[in-house]
Amino acid sequence: MFIDEAVIEVRGGKGGDGAVGLHREKFAPKGGPDGGDGGRGGDVIGVADAHLRTLVDFTSQVRFHAPDGGRGGPNNRHGKSGEDLEIRLPVGVVIRLADARGDPVIADLNRPGQRVVLARGGRGGRGNARFATPTRQTPRFAEKGEPGEARRLALELKLLADVGVIGLPNVGKSSLIARVSAARPKIADYPFTTLVPNLGVVRVDEETSFVIADLPGLVEGAHDGAGRGHQFLRHAERTRLLIHMLDIASDREPREDFTIVNRELALHDERLAQRPQLVALNKMDLQPSPEKVADAEAFLSERGFTSFRISAATGDGVAALIKRAAQLLDELPMEYAAPVAPVPPAPRPRQRPQVRQLGQGLFQVTGEEVEKAVVMTDLGNQDAIQHLHRRLQQMGVIRRLRALGAQHGDRVRIGSTELEFVD
Repeated sequence: MFIDEAVIEVRGGKGGDGAVGLHREKFAPKGGPDGGDGGRGGDVIGVADAHLRTLVDFTSQVRFHAPDGGRGGPNNRHGKSGEDLEIRLPVGVVIRLADARGDPVIADLNRPGQRVVLARGGRGGRGNARFATPTRQTPRFAEKGEPGEARRLALELKLLADVGVIGLPNVGKSSLIARVSAARPKIADYPFTTLVPNLGVVRVDEETSFVIADLPGLVEGAHDGAGRGHQFLRHAERTRLLIHMLDIASDREPREDFTIVNRELALHDERLAQRPQLVALNKMDLQPSPEKVADAEAFLSERGFTSFRISAATGDGVAALIKRAAQLLDELPMEYAAPVAPVPPAPRPRQRPQVRQLGQGLFQVTGEEVEKAVVMTDLGNQDAIQHLHRRLQQMGVIRRLRALGAQHGDRVRIGSTELEFVD
């Protein structure tokens, strides 16, 4: 099954909790704290796999969670880091943030083996040995591990083909693919036979080969989604050369058909309409009118297009078309297959926590830094809570709460946690 769009949820592993430990030896009664740090959570990593051609695997599994880091131990033992989770993705997939404004690109996996971190694991919590100071020589608390990064990602596959075969339905695109490659697409004499793009490898000689794909769904209005046009036009974006097939034996007007398809290309992406094209006048085996053939050839020649009389069914004229396509590919620059430029993440300025009153005796504090501090605090440990209180004072949260009229015993929400205000 060919699937070229999917939405997945990825989450890095949670960092391991730091440990609380006190060094004890026969001749060192005051050995001090020795709780080690927790291990880092594993990352979720996308890897481009040249053997995959579809996103069908992501219809049954959509959630991916990397392993968590291990807990720290006594004697300053560091917790084990969580293993990275690798997700195999087809070459040509574009990865975007599903819920972000502007649909920014995270990565464009256009080379086999290319890797990208999709969600980072959280850092391990610090053990109590890290909190020892001259005035606090025996801290009895440690940090909890940081939660892993969570994201919803939209995957969009754009096939990597050198040559794209375009044309209206039932003009013989799939027949040409079957004729020149080992691909065996479904072929029948009715419109919209091809519901998915078909890829094939064309071997011109011992040293020359290229990848060819037929691109279905091109009908009038395809740029607006008619005929599933949106789903397939994007697969033409990476091709360097287009073979435009016309049914020269039907009752349709070849000049009109040629204009319709190219208009849809331009409306989807102006660069597609400027892509080099070879035109195949197909179904010559059905003996179309010589006048109609000559008229179509004159129309195309006036516009600078080279045309070939072929029959995809019998193979007549196909060799000359494929030979010319191979020659053009040698001459064309690779820039047509250039990857989508990733949108670099905007630098995130350090923002001070925001404090507001929700109601009588109820306040809310928001901000990435303060919310992370609460999540990584062991709220069942009084020493840890006192350490959090000192951090909130350093961030200015306590001062802003007082300014808003917070009283001892009022409730303060930070993230999903509700605390009691102590003054």
